[in-house]
Amino acid sequence: MHVDEAYRQCLRDARGHYENFPVASALVPASMRRHIAAVYAFARAADDFADEGARAPEERLALLDSWRRRLHAAPNVSAVRPDGVTGEPPHAEAIFLALGTSIAHLRLPLSYFDDLLSAFEQDVRVVRYESWCDLLDYCRRSANPVGRLVLRIAGQVDAQLDAWSDAVCTALQLTNFWQDFAVDFARGRIYLPQELQRAHGASEDHLHLGPTPEWCDAIEDAVHRTRVLFERGQPIAAALRGRLRYEIRATWLGGVRILDKIERARFDVVSHRPTLGAVDAAWIACRFLR
Repeated sequence: MHVDEAYRQCLRDARGHYENFPVASALVPASMRRHIAAVYAFARAADDFADEGARAPEERLALLDSWRRRLHAAPNVSAVRPDGVTGEPPHAEAIFLALGTSIAHLRLPLSYFDDLLSAFEQDVRVVRYESWCDLLDYCRRSANPVGRLVLRIAGQVDAQLDAWSDAVCTALQLTNFWQDFAVDFARGRIYLPQELQRAHGASEDHLHLGPTPEWCDAIEDAVHRTRVLFERGQPIAAALRGRLRYEIRATWLGGVRILDKIERARFDVVSHRPTLGAVDAAWIACRFLR
């Protein structure tokens, strides 16, 4: 396979999955799109391994371990070969050909990809979080590396930009947790820390009753903490130059809009999953242009 076709496959991956927030969209500089798509395709496949309930945990961990071995071989593009592990996507070769080319060309740190894989492995093993700090540590590895990789693809290596990016990426990850609360619970997983549950008297035994006041209060607390992170990271869009700043701004607005919808639903994420629609797109566009 030619590397250009490999990148095209990654772009199809990026545009073929539903996401709240744009991935390698037209707002991203053309020179960055293929590299972001390669990162996305790698992470999307690994995330699917972790969440695939039809496979036993041991099988999911074996797939993630295979993905790690292939990651570390990827920068040496000539060494990329099938790993022989059943369950990998049929276009795995394209993913690693594109990703390996991007890593080698842009000198992307492998440690960021290793952090992502460690978070996906944690999703297989861990289904409850005791403290807010525990959850933030998970986000540090599951979300923040993506923002830092985007900055590196843009040629930005700056500690302040990294800090703002980390805040936004963690906030986006948390927003997705509150949005998908019912979906995750159906899979046997709750991301809302148990210390917040206890603080508001929310009992997991009562979740089958629907959105109890205690659970809504706990989600309200989590949403407030998430908004603080969005505010902390907001300066990043103004600090960047070129079209990337607009992509970041639109993504930031999308995340805040989801929190607004959760608030309007009185923090009921048990019986209601907020999503972004045409009206929300218009709201985002108005604030984006303003």
